Amino acid sequence: MNEIIIYHGSENIIEKPEYGKGKPYNDYGRGFYCTEYIDIAKEWACDEKHGGYANKYSLNMDGLKVLDLNGDSFCILHWLSVLLENRKFTLDNDIGKTAKEYILKNFPVATKGIDVIKGYRADDSYFSYARDFLQNGISVKRLTQVMKLGNLGNQIVLISPKSFGQIKFLGYEEAPQEVHFPLRKNRDELARSEYLSDRKGGAFSPDDILMVDILRGEIKADDPRLQ
Repeated sequence: MNEIIIYHGSENIIEKPEYGKGKPYNDYGRGFYCTEYIDIAKEWACDEKHGGYANKYSLNMDGLKVLDLNGDSFCILHWLSVLLENRKFTLDNDIGKTAKEYILKNFPVATKGIDVIKGYRADDSYFSYARDFLQNGISVKRLTQVMKLGNLGNQIVLISPKSFGQIKFLGYEEAPQEVHFPLRKNRDELARSEYLSDRKGGAFSPDDILMVDILRGEIKADDPRLQ
């Protein structure tokens, strides 16, 4: 049996995750969002006022169809397309609004028949990086780089009844607010600081591709410059 260990950070102990629950406007739509890192799960479990739990599970991967948005057949714009399908974006300029339509049309990702999605997590700061790209503020290369800031790792999202039938609760660890929320806050602040530092440092290269270049050149998913 091919099993992996995953964790879900929550204010609750969840012994039996239920298919069909969860917010519809999460990164990859409605699903059960997990990580392979217990420390990250503990941070996700906490907010400014409350602690929570890192729920631990084994997931039997046998027979599950996995969509890995960081795989070789995808680029960062495929990840962004999935995000645009599900998250609510506020875009402040015409480039951003046109960019959203272009990405959705030219970088679609089929999720029908998929059981598990792997990909970056769009925490608040990371969500703002994606918005900056759409509004021509950073390049494709820079967007790919900044999604790795803070070392969040991939999230693993169960989206099908089959995947929910192959998850097993193994227990939990407490995540005290006074310990893990500061760690979450520091991780986010560090990522923001590194991002802003690079922007001020003029890290842009003439070879970098901005959203306006993609629109003008009608660049598609098979363009090697996006890899």
